[in-house]
Amino acid sequence: MADHQEDEDLKLALQMSMQYNPPEPKRSKPIEEETGSGSQSGGESPEAKSRRLQRELMAAAAEKRMVLFPKSPSPVNQARVLPIRVGGDKDDEVVKSVGSDLGKELSMEESDQLFSMVFGNEVSKSVLAQWTNQGIRFSPDPETTIGLVQHEGGPCGVLAALQAFVLKYLLYFPGDRVASPSMGVWTLSKDRHVVSDSFSSVTEEAKTRALVRSMCEILFMCGNNNRAVIASFTNFEDSSTNQKDEAMASGLPIESASDLQKILRFETFTTQASALNKLEGTITAFQSRMGALLFLISALLSRGLDSVQADRDDPNLPLVTAPFGHASQEIVNLLLCGEAVPNVFDGRMDLGGGMFLKGISKNVDVGFLTLLESLNFCKVGQNLKCPKWPIWVIGSESHYTVLFALDPSVQEENVLELRESEIRRAFDARDESGGGGFISVEAFHQVVQETNIRLPTEKLNDICATGFIVWSELWQVILELDRNLGGIKDSTGMMGKKVFDIYHFNGIAKSDINGGGQSIAVEGGTVPMQRPRLTKLNVAVPPKWTPEEYMSCALPPSSSEKDAEVNQPKPVQHAPLVDCIRTRWSRAACSWSGDPPSIV
Repeated sequence: MADHQEDEDLKLALQMSMQYNPPEPKRSKPIEEETGSGSQSGGESPEAKSRRLQRELMAAAAEKRMVLFPKSPSPVNQARVLPIRVGGDKDDEVVKSVGSDLGKELSMEESDQLFSMVFGNEVSKSVLAQWTNQGIRFSPDPETTIGLVQHEGGPCGVLAALQAFVLKYLLYFPGDRVASPSMGVWTLSKDRHVVSDSFSSVTEEAKTRALVRSMCEILFMCGNNNRAVIASFTNFEDSSTNQKDEAMASGLPIESASDLQKILRFETFTTQASALNKLEGTITAFQSRMGALLFLISALLSRGLDSVQADRDDPNLPLVTAPFGHASQEIVNLLLCGEAVPNVFDGRMDLGGGMFLKGISKNVDVGFLTLLESLNFCKVGQNLKCPKWPIWVIGSESHYTVLFALDPSVQEENVLELRESEIRRAFDARDESGGGGFISVEAFHQVVQETNIRLPTEKLNDICATGFIVWSELWQVILELDRNLGGIKDSTGMMGKKVFDIYHFNGIAKSDINGGGQSIAVEGGTVPMQRPRLTKLNVAVPPKWTPEEYMSCALPPSSSEKDAEVNQPKPVQHAPLVDCIRTRWSRAACSWSGDPPSIV
């Protein structure tokens, strides 16, 4: 009988312990006994009596479990918790550990630093709403199923950079991966590529795998290939709590540094395998309404807050720009190359007096092109312009989208193009005008010697007469200089012509007006459905050195009428995206079906 009663008590205690009621403050005696009023139990309220009984039963159940099942050391508790050094290499700026199961908690001072770095000291609620209501989710539309959808303005820089890496994994060897000995991040070879544009056939599993790998690679890149810091919500344990975590996120707006400090935890990972497991287990946290912000914070902490500030030219400005909440170029560069530098030129520009501006220090896997270069506001360097894979984030005045090709050969250069690139790199390395396109006479002589250009004396004197050398004038001289003298003169004018297809994805919902898209019924008629846009463009690129007289598409006289019909060029179309493409492929002619591609 006693054993039966103990079992019933244990069962009741376990049921009570499964409830999620907040625990009452622990007290050694009932309130009435402490105050001296009433008897030990006679004056006790029913609620207080129930709470006391619950505590006693839970204690008895715990004692019984300890006797029957002695506690063994937990492998989770034994695991080494690595501190996150949010200050970069400074030993005294280490994130406080609050237990391996919950991760680590930022101090209030560190939360203030992070919040002000991202949003500044004065941020509007509309900007905060944009950044706390954007998850990392794939489009449900079959035509754009491989694209990440943007619902709010602002976080497009984070989504576009992540989208570029996702495309790298989806398009090139989605099932093949090789461990890099340097950092453990998967690297891929170029011997295979996608040959079909049937994007709707990509499975959900493949998309999630590509997303997780992309996030892992970016975070390790931000962490100098040594570590990745992953942000998550409080009380987030494993994949079994994903639904709870997502529901929890829907009610957690961030309006201040204190809000950020309360709900975020961080963990450091030094191997890709452990980081991938964490990302896979918490993926719905990044799909939730604060997913884009979580990933940005993860990247910033992986880099180290002090290191991020050191990367920037002006660390006093917020990374999210006012008043519209757009992602700055520093955010995009951090996610593309691992450094939060503000400029897009190669290397750094020496301003004299120990002052310099920082640009992109290395070649990258996925690149960047911008409309601003076509407007002569900046100059994108070769590191971003010619990435390892033919995928580019496209920047406009207010939005980021993605351009990509299925065939990596679109970036391959023939002998003459390689020669032009060699000369241009040598010129740009000595261009201290920030992409203005001119160098000193002394620097020009260094370029001539380095690239083995043998100019006739008369040409050399003419080009140096003004005291500085402009790239456009040097380029014209090289076009007319024979190849045996180091030039790239082409008597046919057609060597190196390219024709290829390229795709543009805009993740923000747009109306498909002329492309035969679906419409939805509204009062008084129908309106085009708002959805992300994927546009296929045909691109024809003449050789960079082609004289204007060869720009016509007329065929040689020996061509047959059938050849003329087959090779009839498509009507040339124009949109702001074409101007971006021409910063990569000069004088490119583009055409497409349906609505023009939008970069806003």
